[in-house]
Amino acid sequence: MPNLNDNMTERLNIRFLVGVCLIALFACALNAQQAKRNSVYMNYIYKHSDEAISQMKYHKIPASITMAQGLLETGAGTSSLAVEHNNHFGIKCHKTWTGPRAYRDDDRRNECFRSYSSWRDSYKDHSIFLKQARYRELFRLAPDDYRGWAKGLQQCGYATDRGYANRLIKIVEDYELYALDKGYYPSWYDGGKSFRQMKSRNDKYRKSSPLLRDAYLSYNLLYVLAEDGDTFQSIADDMGMKPHKLAKYNDAPEDFVLKKGDVVYLQAKHNRAEPPYYTYVVRVGDSMHSIAQRFGVKMSKLYKMNNADGDYLPLEGDVLRLR
Repeated sequence: MPNLNDNMTERLNIRFLVGVCLIALFACALNAQQAKRNSVYMNYIYKHSDEAISQMKYHKIPASITMAQGLLETGAGTSSLAVEHNNHFGIKCHKTWTGPRAYRDDDRRNECFRSYSSWRDSYKDHSIFLKQARYRELFRLAPDDYRGWAKGLQQCGYATDRGYANRLIKIVEDYELYALDKGYYPSWYDGGKSFRQMKSRNDKYRKSSPLLRDAYLSYNLLYVLAEDGDTFQSIADDMGMKPHKLAKYNDAPEDFVLKKGDVVYLQAKHNRAEPPYYTYVVRVGDSMHSIAQRFGVKMSKLYKMNNADGDYLPLEGDVLRLR
């Protein structure tokens, strides 16, 4: 996130912003690279998303995280553990399990995994499993903080893969699973009400009064900070902009779920980072989108500078070029 105390940052009058700056900067075209969606993943989401939302409402675990873990742990329901034993989260027996068992090679040979009579039982047991003491701190996070939950699961030892958190975050963002945390479906989902269908009737998406926001300047880019309940639509209403333009500037779909404090750029980002930001060392919880937003760089250019395609997963310790 840009440093608001930086000497490049200054508070601007919105009327000046809209009247003088934005008109000259509206000629942006988004070429952000979107990962291709896998039809097997999409079908898995169609089938299991309602149960993930139900578990979220009861246990306060983000539905996006539940779905991402199910997709990752089972290869979207195709693993033998999922097909033959309805285990969708790779949960092992441990000492407390008294139910049916399955044996598979994992970190060790012939390890014991839980077996369930239905996939719904697996989802329910997953929620109960996360209620144990080692994951207690995760429930202090906001129920839609999928990045925090992903990092926390890795730090608490849910999986030994050092890229586990970043893999979950990439799945959530590639398939717009953050929508589930708000109780609606991704924009590509045709099995029910999408965000675009619901937002006009949802009280939480307030109509804003025009020209009442403070804007800032950093990296020579104008931006605002998202507030609770904000969407690209609400910010666009305040700024006299079109929501699809705002979404394009920020390398995101129009129904991307904003959180308080998120940076929302009001103009096209740079093709490369401003000096002195030449490289960046990836941390746990990073995604290509979050890195692009942090440094005010178009995501498509970030991929290109690093000879990466949409399937690339930034792992902790990777060094990325920013210019």
